[in-house]
Amino acid sequence: MTQHTRTVLLGLTLTLASHGAAQTMIETVSTIGIQNTLQSTGTPALPNVTVPAAQGATDPTTPTSGTPAPVVTPLTAEQQAQLAQARAAYQANNLTQARTLFEALITQNYTNPDPHFGLALTLVAQNDLRGATFELTQFTALAPTRFEGPYNLGVIAARQGNHDEALRLFTQAATLMKDQASPAASRQVLEALAAEQTRKADFTGLTGTLTALNALDPKDPDVQYRLAQARTLSGQGAAALPGVYTLLQQAPGRVDAALLLADIYVGQSLPDRALRELDAATSRAQTGEGRATLLLRKASILEQTGDTRAAVFAAQAATRQDPKNAAAFAREGELRVLRNDRPGALTAYLNAVKLAPQTASYRAALAAVRLTLGQNADAQRDAALTLTLRPDDATLARALFVQGVAAYRQGRYAQARAALQSSHTRAPSADTVLWLGLSAYAAKDYPAAATALGESVKLNPTPTARLNLSSALLASARYPEAEAVLRGLVSENPKNAEAWYLLGLTQRAQGREAEGRTALKTAATLGNARAQGALK
Repeated sequence: MTQHTRTVLLGLTLTLASHGAAQTMIETVSTIGIQNTLQSTGTPALPNVTVPAAQGATDPTTPTSGTPAPVVTPLTAEQQAQLAQARAAYQANNLTQARTLFEALITQNYTNPDPHFGLALTLVAQNDLRGATFELTQFTALAPTRFEGPYNLGVIAARQGNHDEALRLFTQAATLMKDQASPAASRQVLEALAAEQTRKADFTGLTGTLTALNALDPKDPDVQYRLAQARTLSGQGAAALPGVYTLLQQAPGRVDAALLLADIYVGQSLPDRALRELDAATSRAQTGEGRATLLLRKASILEQTGDTRAAVFAAQAATRQDPKNAAAFAREGELRVLRNDRPGALTAYLNAVKLAPQTASYRAALAAVRLTLGQNADAQRDAALTLTLRPDDATLARALFVQGVAAYRQGRYAQARAALQSSHTRAPSADTVLWLGLSAYAAKDYPAAATALGESVKLNPTPTARLNLSSALLASARYPEAEAVLRGLVSENPKNAEAWYLLGLTQRAQGREAEGRTALKTAATLGNARAQGALK
């Protein structure tokens, strides 16, 4: 394994200081982007960093009050030469030799921190994290005021998935480094701390860390942007505004800053101001892709304000700015569905699917629109294709629902029941179980129909669900239960002809002919043809 390969695999940078100085293990820890409605640019890659260590091998500062001072034995000249030899072996990727030399030196002088640190580096390179953790712990005990110990223990904790411990250790390292680390090393530690604070969604702490990063390099626009994000996410949106405007003055075409600005104004309950800022930013954006992104955010804000018509126009404009943006077409389709423009939604989703044929959510949405247009065979085909695209659970449930309703409409009740039951298992829904009940009723499985429709009523007691439930109860000879449901329906809506008709049949079935005829006459008067026939 070459030195370059080893560095890539480990993600470690080892830089030797001058003769007699300690090695420093620095890892560039990827910062997690803020997962929020706010746009994130991520964290720029960091260069290799040299962290100068204290010269010599003496305890650098006074230990914490109440803690016995560690006894550090300086390296002899011979031991310093052996340390240099061990470091050279490590640099040459002779890891077995390096380990042997570092261990031999520790045997000779256990109370000097530098050999422990070198051995820790070597063990990490050999993927012996347990051994590396032990050696770093020894290093920290012997050099308790050095930031490298807790920092690198934090790196190992993060790699092992112990993020709470990594956060604690990076916080400790950031505190210790203030008087000893170079600006480059300080940034590295702060970036690691910021990554864990972001993962923890500690936006207040993240604001403090990014403020410190900004102080190291006040001209770094990405740090300025991330600081504005963190402030916004910590509830300080108004305080973030000066920084965002400064960014836009420096780079007027910066889309992410314009999006953040709009989000801040929405958070301040000023959507109209947000829309004006987005319009201004759209005119400054330098690419069609950037303009489309801004227009889609505008569409979302317009939807939130209830202006779905203008939202459709904004999404449509986004597709013109970026004709290859499948998400823009899908968003247009979604908004057209809200406005009950099914043909327009169909066209939009067809474009989305054409541009991104492997995106399951687009195909499922297309299937759903086809279903509303009565294109049952096409809807079922698109739903079946969705199932082959490894959809997430919500998309899978939606596709199964479409498949089930389409099968029901085509008279394939067994297939409909299987698909709808599978959909309801994944995402319980009143609509899904309503159609499941209808499918069971059509298959003349009245007890199953009554069970499914009863569940639908529990989830959402709509008149349609209750009317179908009463029909299934009547077919199952559960007359008193059916009558109770029907009496509730006619009480709420005395003009519900179908409910009066079923109530008349239910009362007849219980031998109450006079009451039944009265209910049937009411239904007939309201125009129910079947009630008129039942009275003859």
